[in-house]
Amino acid sequence: MKSRLIVLGWLIFLITPVFAAEPASEQRLDEVAERGSHVMPFDLEKTTHIFSKTDTGGIQQVIAKDKADSEQISLIRLHLSQIAEEFQQGDYFNPERIHGAAMPGLAELRAAKPGQIKIVYRELPDGAEITYTTHIEVLKLAIHHWFDAQLSDHARHAVPGHPHGSGHHHQ
Repeated sequence: MKSRLIVLGWLIFLITPVFAAEPASEQRLDEVAERGSHVMPFDLEKTTHIFSKTDTGGIQQVIAKDKADSEQISLIRLHLSQIAEEFQQGDYFNPERIHGAAMPGLAELRAAKPGQIKIVYRELPDGAEITYTTHIEVLKLAIHHWFDAQLSDHARHAVPGHPHGSGHHHQ
């Protein structure tokens, strides 16, 4: 009986999906970087995307690798403020241009009614961030899937952030 439980435990461990985003193929990474260069004005090699899942959605940050690079910081802020406005209107066309229409989470985000996701832009000393907040479970999951897809597609230029509770505040 004990050996069956051990085997069952290993089976569950092996078939449980891994929630960390796996990097896309090199070809996919190249394609996404090329399409992204037509949407994002900053230099991907000089910046880092950080995607942090939260209990109520997530926090997307883009920061300059060189904290003194005022040009990249300005371009990051310009882009994130623009897309935050677009997302508040339900316009997710730019992520589709970069990642494709079948991007995980995108359909659910597009289908959200106004006010179902609170989207807040904020400048950081070395870049900017957008916070996505919702209490609708399907939308929280969509944000998490969307973040995982971005981590996979931007693997060379993105890192997962630390999981944050809904009470997370920046300094």
